Amino acid sequence: GMKPKKPSIAVLPFANLSDDKAQEYFADGMTDDLITDLSKLSGLIVIARNSVFTYKDRSVKVQEVAKDLNVTHVLEGSVQRDGDKVRINAQLIDAKTGAHLWAERFDRKFADIFALQDEVTAEIVEALSIRLSPQEKTKLAEKPTSNVEAYNIFLQAQQARYRLDPTSLGRALALYDKAISLDPKFADAYAGVASVARSS
Repeated sequence: GMKPKKPSIAVLPFANLSDDKAQEYFADGMTDDLITDLSKLSGLIVIARNSVFTYKDRSVKVQEVAKDLNVTHVLEGSVQRDGDKVRINAQLIDAKTGAHLWAERFDRKFADIFALQDEVTAEIVEALSIRLSPQEKTKLAEKPTSNVEAYNIFLQAQQARYRLDPTSLGRALALYDKAISLDPKFADAYAGVASVARSS
């Protein structure tokens, strides 16, 4: 018979609810990382970053977004960060019905940020009944770095890089270098350096 259509998802940019507006990079970083992680799954179609970021800072109706992007599901959420404390709210919405398939609030320490991202990804995998191959499980378990300070600086670098003006690119480069000095094996930071070189 016909294969059921693969589920598809749009991860809307997480809202920054921190008192500190400078934490915007962190909300964007969480969004990016979820998109990256979910993109590792062959059983799921994931909308690219540049398409979902057009909805940033806009109040949108989830069902309209789903129609625009032609997806079966939408993930939306918010991030609040205060020093070492992080709160993430996330909900997975069925685009057809508008029903919440899953919604949860996570309160964690920033040091546990990768475990938190894993939990959110695992909840989505479960809610959408996605089967993971052993390779996918391995890929998902890989951490970008074991140094959360390097990771935090990397997220700041990413935000600067997406701005694409010369000052921001220079700042991005300096931040990537700083992340690399904290973790010389941080592959994503090296990739960031290479992408700045291509943009400038």
